[in-house]
Amino acid sequence: MFKETLEQLLAELRDGEDFKERIVHWREMKEVPARTRPFPEFIDDRLKQALQRRGVSELYLHQHEAVSYAARGENFVAVTPTASGKTLCYNLPVLEEILKDEESRALYLFPTKALAQDQNSEINEVIEEMGGKVRCFTYDGDTAPTIRQTVRKAGHIVITNPDMLHSAILPHHTKWVAFFENLKYIVIDELHTYRGVFGSHVANVLRRLKRIARFYGSDPQFICTSATIANPQELAEQLTGEPMRLIDQNGAPQGKKHFLFYNPPIINEPLHIRRSATVDVNMLAKRFLENHIQTIVFARSRVRVEIILSHLQALVEKELGPKSIRGYRGGYLPKQRREIEQGLRQGEIIGVVSTNALELGVDIGQLQVCIMTGYPGSVASAWQQAGRAGRRQNEAVIIMVAGSTPLDQYIVQHPEYFFERSPESARINPDNLIILIDHIKCAAYELPFKQGETFDGVELDDILEFLAEEQVLHQRGKKWYWMNDAFPAHGISLRSASQENVVIIDQSDRAHHRVIGEMDRFSAMTLLHDEAIYLHQGVQYQVEYLDWEEKKAFVREVSVEYFTDANLAVQLRVLEEDEQRAEPEATIHYGDVMVNAKATIFKKIKLSTFENIGSGPIHLPEEELHTSAMWISFSSEIVEQFGEAPFDQALTGLAQLLQQVAPVFVMCDRHDLHVVPQMKAEHSELPTIFLYDRYPGGIGLAKEVYRHLPTILAQVYDLLNSCRCEHGCPSCVGAASDSGINTKALVKRFISLLRKAEERHV
Repeated sequence: MFKETLEQLLAELRDGEDFKERIVHWREMKEVPARTRPFPEFIDDRLKQALQRRGVSELYLHQHEAVSYAARGENFVAVTPTASGKTLCYNLPVLEEILKDEESRALYLFPTKALAQDQNSEINEVIEEMGGKVRCFTYDGDTAPTIRQTVRKAGHIVITNPDMLHSAILPHHTKWVAFFENLKYIVIDELHTYRGVFGSHVANVLRRLKRIARFYGSDPQFICTSATIANPQELAEQLTGEPMRLIDQNGAPQGKKHFLFYNPPIINEPLHIRRSATVDVNMLAKRFLENHIQTIVFARSRVRVEIILSHLQALVEKELGPKSIRGYRGGYLPKQRREIEQGLRQGEIIGVVSTNALELGVDIGQLQVCIMTGYPGSVASAWQQAGRAGRRQNEAVIIMVAGSTPLDQYIVQHPEYFFERSPESARINPDNLIILIDHIKCAAYELPFKQGETFDGVELDDILEFLAEEQVLHQRGKKWYWMNDAFPAHGISLRSASQENVVIIDQSDRAHHRVIGEMDRFSAMTLLHDEAIYLHQGVQYQVEYLDWEEKKAFVREVSVEYFTDANLAVQLRVLEEDEQRAEPEATIHYGDVMVNAKATIFKKIKLSTFENIGSGPIHLPEEELHTSAMWISFSSEIVEQFGEAPFDQALTGLAQLLQQVAPVFVMCDRHDLHVVPQMKAEHSELPTIFLYDRYPGGIGLAKEVYRHLPTILAQVYDLLNSCRCEHGCPSCVGAASDSGINTKALVKRFISLLRKAEERHV
């Protein structure tokens, strides 16, 4: 069969009648030549020659700057695009230091095991070229017990992840004496991933690491690298507690890129409903894959990954074979993920469908096409995903297929917002009391606290006394000691503020049950309830039984023409109000709330048409969450102005828009921040919109929305204006009303009132 080239397929997209209406923006980014500098004179000849043999004869501008800062003993954060050679920004200074003093040690932290394995291979290739005197090892859950002692005693460079540092290295620091005594560098790669709950935990793990290093007499230097975010220096300083230099001049070359915004056609004109993005993603991916052009498809959720994967495998099975297209997401087991990464690098796998798990810099070789199912939720994330195509300076195509959500529609119709706006800021809150206390327990287990000692600047006496009262710590003289036999790190997950995951067990073969994945408790309520269809590697499993107490979900392989989607009923109570801005029309509040969530019913949705074909109840206990929230309560006079039914419509419409826009501004996943409209709030009996952090104690997301509400409302208003519907549609305020109410006009009036109130306050 005749295969088309990438150029021919691009010409079809540009000239084809079908695509003219759908491709709403096409931006070509020209090639950019490299900007380089010669190696600094102090670089060891062995290292210089090893790099020259690997084709590195000069350093890119940002690499040269990094080496200079490191030589002066300064901490720095380097921020350049994907595939711009950030690895050398830390490998060069670290290898140089070890060649100068072979007692020196370095600790590399990567957010995932896959990245750690990838970087280990890369640095060991350089070490081999130099003559193999430097010993570099990964230390993670897969490291064999027989070589762990060698790593601790003889490893110059130890590559690990924050989870391993937290639960396996710091609690057992007495086995790592030689390592901590000589620790010169701490490298933190993919800095932008350390935000929200995960970032807040990791900041505390680093506080513990610095405390241990000081105990052994070392004062390590920090080197951080990050993808593009608005506040890399601020994030690096918050995370490490150290002053940082910023390097943001990219000297690497860039290949030609075509960035297309694609909007699926409208299939219901009166309701302004567009065809599902998934249908068009399948169609576009098939065109590239059947022509053997390596393609990555990004989807926003695990379920969506599996739906696209099953469609694509069915589409190309005859020509390519099912193993040539694979899925990749959290919940897969490590061995499976390594196999997929290798298959991509070697070209055996032509297509991969992934969640944002492959946004990070895992080397997956030469992909030419990247297709995004919807806007990933932030400018930074979108550029990370786009960077996965054309990593070797070749021509690349990136297609963002818009969903029908307000945000997707706004982005594709306002390309300047995406291409000209600086990316978002990443936020963490290391002093969140729940997270902080967890890590103070871990730190007390590692080394007793002395009276008056701070935790990297945080005053501790009150917390230590509280823990002593709770009989967690024991005070003897002027020191506090850990009281328990068990060590606390094992019970604390860095990935969530809720501690336990549900394990998924496949019992299709009655004689051989096997674990195929895991999921956090909050997601399990809606994705692993009895009778749910759970998708894994394109295979459908039905949940036979969810054992909520034991945190186990038993599944069996099935083949059905539908997937399931569950509803979550939420109740909110205000516990305490910390701040407020009051105006006649509305009052904006910030404080603590109690959230009670319960999964109620699930729907069965047909795979091919996405129509509802059935439903059933969910019998699970209620989950309770104490968190922080901001809320807008409206005066009863406004309800009278609008009328009760129209006001209710407008309240729901505004809540839907806030749910879309607010996460973008605080750079979090849209599931991290929940929006709930109530016509009669329990505490005030006034109409209220609540916006809360979906983590115990809150991590500062709602606080950011409280601070930036005027900006967020301005964006919501623009988004509403850009929608072409008349009365409201799924792409803006939700479905249009059957009662003839113009929901769109009401929400615009609503926002105008709020903005005026906020402007008066400012």
